[in-house]
Amino acid sequence: MSEGDSIGESVHGKPSVVYRFFSRLGQIYQSWLDKSTPYTAVRWIVTLGLSFIYMIRVYLLQGWYIVTYALGIYHLNLFIAFLSPKVDPSLMEDADDGPSLPTRQNEEFRPFIRRLPEFKFWHSATKGILVAMACTFFEAFNVPVFWPILVMYFIMLFCITMKRQIKHMIKYRYIPFTHGKRKYKGKEDVGKTFAS
Repeated sequence: MSEGDSIGESVHGKPSVVYRFFSRLGQIYQSWLDKSTPYTAVRWIVTLGLSFIYMIRVYLLQGWYIVTYALGIYHLNLFIAFLSPKVDPSLMEDADDGPSLPTRQNEEFRPFIRRLPEFKFWHSATKGILVAMACTFFEAFNVPVFWPILVMYFIMLFCITMKRQIKHMIKYRYIPFTHGKRKYKGKEDVGKTFAS
C-alpha cells in the first residue's frame, strides 16, 4: 500500500483540504445536534414550522404532489417505528430466553423502549422535510398526478396501518407513552428510631 492510498489523504500522507473541510463541517453539525438534544419542544416547533413552510410552498406552486406523498409515507413509517417496541413481543412469544413486556399487574415494571427513539425520529423527520423542500426546486420531481387520489390513498394507508398498530398494542398490552418514572407508595414513616 503506497502513501496516499487511504481515503481522504493526499499524495503526501496528509488529509486533503476537501476531506478536512467536510470533516470539520460534520463536527460542527454534530455539535449543534448535541446542543439541541435537551430542547425537545423547541426542536419539534422548528420542525412543525418547516413543515408548514413546505406545505405553503407546495400550495403556492401547485405541484410536487408525489414528493409530498413520499414525505407523508416516510413520516408515517417513522411514526410507526416510534410507536413500536424495540423488541417485538410477537417474536418473543415462542422464545422465553429474552426480555418481554409485562402482561400482568404483578410482573416487574420495565420501561417502554422504542424501536426509534424520539431524537432520531425528530432528526429523520426534519431531514425528510428539508430533502422534500430541496426537491421542490427541481422541475424533474414535479410529476403531474391527480392529487385527490394520493390524499385518499394516504388516508386509507394511515387508517389501516394505525389500526394494525393499535391492535398490536392492545394484544401485547403496552403503551408507547410514559409520563416519567412510576412512583410507588411506601410504608408510612412513624418517626420512631430504634435505640440500642
